[in-house]
Amino acid sequence: MANNLLTPTAVTREALRIAHEKLSFIGTTERQYDDSFAQSGAKIGDSLSIRLPNKYTVRTGKTLQAQDTEETSVTLTVATQKGVDMNFSTKDLTTDIDDFSKRIIEPAMAVLCSNIESTMLDSVTKDIYNHVGTPGTLPTFAQINKAKAKLNQYLAPKDNNRHIQMESIDMAGQVDALKGLFQDSKEISKQYRDGVVGRTAGLNWVENERIYTHTNGSDITGITFDSVTAADGDSTLAITGASSAPSVGSIFTMADVYAVHPETKVAYPHLQQFVVTAATTSSLSFSPALQSTGASQNVDSLPATTAALTWVGAADGSFPNHLVYHGEAFAFATADLVMPGGVDFAAREVYDGLSIRCVRQYDINNDNMPCRIDILHGYKTLRPDWACRVMGSGA
Repeated sequence: MANNLLTPTAVTREALRIAHEKLSFIGTTERQYDDSFAQSGAKIGDSLSIRLPNKYTVRTGKTLQAQDTEETSVTLTVATQKGVDMNFSTKDLTTDIDDFSKRIIEPAMAVLCSNIESTMLDSVTKDIYNHVGTPGTLPTFAQINKAKAKLNQYLAPKDNNRHIQMESIDMAGQVDALKGLFQDSKEISKQYRDGVVGRTAGLNWVENERIYTHTNGSDITGITFDSVTAADGDSTLAITGASSAPSVGSIFTMADVYAVHPETKVAYPHLQQFVVTAATTSSLSFSPALQSTGASQNVDSLPATTAALTWVGAADGSFPNHLVYHGEAFAFATADLVMPGGVDFAAREVYDGLSIRCVRQYDINNDNMPCRIDILHGYKTLRPDWACRVMGSGA
């Protein structure tokens, strides 16, 4: 049987197909695509503005209490270009697409996808302030259900778009304990993705070695607020008692500051959890910002002037952070890269919110075809309250 000369479209589509399968986290998130980046005369800059739902309070009685509508949004920047570059001879190109895919495209896309997912998971997991479990300990099924309950408490939709990403060591313990419970779901049967284990307890279970591992700072004991009076909207406060800066991504609670139901504003029995976004030995920035009144209220009261902080995990402790989340908690966006001229070939394909460009040129001196595959992308945490970290053992 004669070999088929590979076309630009065939190579690019195969790269896109493999990427779609290997993006086991990104494939579960909200994916957005914009083709206006590459259109002449239609440039929109490198940012997309995504609106968030409005929040209101409920009136009691017949007297009108009109509320201003204050729309909020987050900005997703699509400005990161990553790619993988290959060099092969003209003989390599005159082959069957399956063989070419196994030898060249698949390993190239595997490393590209792994890099993009690892970077995104590291970044977005550090945005999440809710957590369950004990660092350094295999999470129990009950704790994973508590993580799911956190999503319920913060009004994440109860649909088939809830997932858990877990690294293989802790996943092995879960699969062994729950092997009789996993079953195929309609969503999983529609398409194959790397690492998909099955669906149970209202979650799609995905095994992923790229989950974020967090390391606490060397000093997280005896830290208190430094005689400051907190106000609604505060997300940075002075601290005392820290000999080194707390790590970005570390989770803590404030003494006597309880979380509230997002709609009724009734206090939950658990303390509100916060995550460090920036820190020095004298200043701590955190998320979410404090809000004790109004439509955006998230705590029952503001912290005392010298409130003590309690941290998750030990000083210098390092532990995997599995992730339970609703797919709309995070967004991943790609945009079309401009198609260059004067090359051997250039092709661009889009599927399921992913845009990939493949460009090849001829090296006459060596009879080689250097080739590059590129993705222009960005990502953002849209709803951190629709996700929860599950502390793992990693051993």
